[in-house]
Amino acid sequence: MTLPVDPGRFGAFVATIAVLSVTPGPANVFAVATGMQRGKAAALVGVLGMNAATLVWFLAAALGLGALVTAFPALFRWVAVGGGLYVAWLGLKALSRAWRDKVEAVETVTAARSRRGAFVDGFTVQIANPKAVLFFSAVLPPFLDVVRPVPPQLVMFGAATIFFDLLAMSAYGLGGAALARFMNEARFRRGFEAFVGVLLLTSAALILSRQVH
Repeated sequence: MTLPVDPGRFGAFVATIAVLSVTPGPANVFAVATGMQRGKAAALVGVLGMNAATLVWFLAAALGLGALVTAFPALFRWVAVGGGLYVAWLGLKALSRAWRDKVEAVETVTAARSRRGAFVDGFTVQIANPKAVLFFSAVLPPFLDVVRPVPPQLVMFGAATIFFDLLAMSAYGLGGAALARFMNEARFRRGFEAFVGVLLLTSAALILSRQVH
């Protein structure tokens, strides 16, 4: 019986993705910021949004992402730039709240709206994440075995990737959410909003910096 994935290749891939998933980058920085700003539920929904984008990337890989990136590099660059600018806008909004003359109380938006916004924001961050483009165009291809059917390999690689990303992103997000209980204190809230703004702007810088080369 032929396995869908070569065990040696899969073991090497698991080791690689385990390291990559815990490395700080735009996705994990965004998870921390979302947890701090919106709480545990929104952080976890944001993680789901980022992993939904990862599924899109795996679908793109199945359709030949490497060839698309080579054929249309400018298109992928503009997708990344647009996502980076969106994350920067979120950061500037947080800084604006921090330096307002009167710091408003924590917004009492409905939980459903907050979760929906977190999902969209998370999806946007990951779909424009330069680490995702690099992963699917450079890191993943060497692990694929050309003598075996590609779709089953992508299913197994995708399951491993999402498993480790869920663990790492959730840990980052819940760590940020642990600070949310201090949000009723106005001075802490102002400093917190400023810190979130800096985190999001850092994430945007990580995305955009890859596009100037």
